[in-house]
Amino acid sequence: MVFDRWTSQRWLRVSGRIEAALGALRGKGALYESEEATWFAATSFGDDKDRVVRKRDGELTYLAPDIAYHQWKFQRGYERLLNLWGPDHHGYVARVKAAMAALGLPADRLVVRIVQLVTLSRQGTPVPMSKRQGEFVTFREVLDEVGVDATRFFYLMRTMDSHLDFDLELAKSQSQENPVYYVQYAHARICSILAKSRLAWGGRVRPDLDALRQPEERLLLHWLFQYPMVLRLCAAALEPHGLTVYLRKLAESFHVFYTKHRVLSDDRRLSAARLTLVQATRQVLANGLGMLAVRAPRRM
Repeated sequence: MVFDRWTSQRWLRVSGRIEAALGALRGKGALYESEEATWFAATSFGDDKDRVVRKRDGELTYLAPDIAYHQWKFQRGYERLLNLWGPDHHGYVARVKAAMAALGLPADRLVVRIVQLVTLSRQGTPVPMSKRQGEFVTFREVLDEVGVDATRFFYLMRTMDSHLDFDLELAKSQSQENPVYYVQYAHARICSILAKSRLAWGGRVRPDLDALRQPEERLLLHWLFQYPMVLRLCAAALEPHGLTVYLRKLAESFHVFYTKHRVLSDDRRLSAARLTLVQATRQVLANGLGMLAVRAPRRM
């Protein structure tokens, strides 16, 4: 993963942005002193209670740098700010939005999505982990064991608000039960078909798609036409999960079609139409996997 800009709390502190943000809130009358601490009047901006930003010993709370950071994100001119937070931060959303509103910024442009936790298992048996006992599996270890493609695909197979049970053995298996392998294998199989067609045919034949009349051909066409709509829906919902579902359906439709029908035959008109169909399927599979940053292998 590549981050265009990495920001640490240490940088925020030395940059002076935290004090500047708190000064802006004070200038708008949104800070007050009570019980030897500095409070943000969050209830005036939709939160359920006021929040401390500086404790009585002078130390800042976690909220102070968060206010400065999000103010800076707005100042950089983005139309929409998307944050991904863990489930233990659900109650934090209102106070950050309240701070943005207090600063005169459009809080509705700050979108926070809560991402649920992931548990690791092997063939249905949970992998034991305990922070107290120092037993845990790092993300790097998962990547090393199952690979980047499987890790990305498995993480994206669930909506953000759904718990993910990541089965390490399933992610490594080369079978149709493994979703990413199933989709990638469809792409590789089509590449093999197209390579054979180039060897078997000396020239090109203009495809007549009216020749595609079998139910399996029509179903494959149906799924191909769904691709633009699936992308629009995923973008609108900020959820790539729908694309993984779509790619599995498309791969399934292709595998069923290929099992029942020969692509290359003595009927050149039908073969040309079917080659066009599988080439379109390959392109959509490659495009969809590319959107998920998952490889579309030509051989498996």
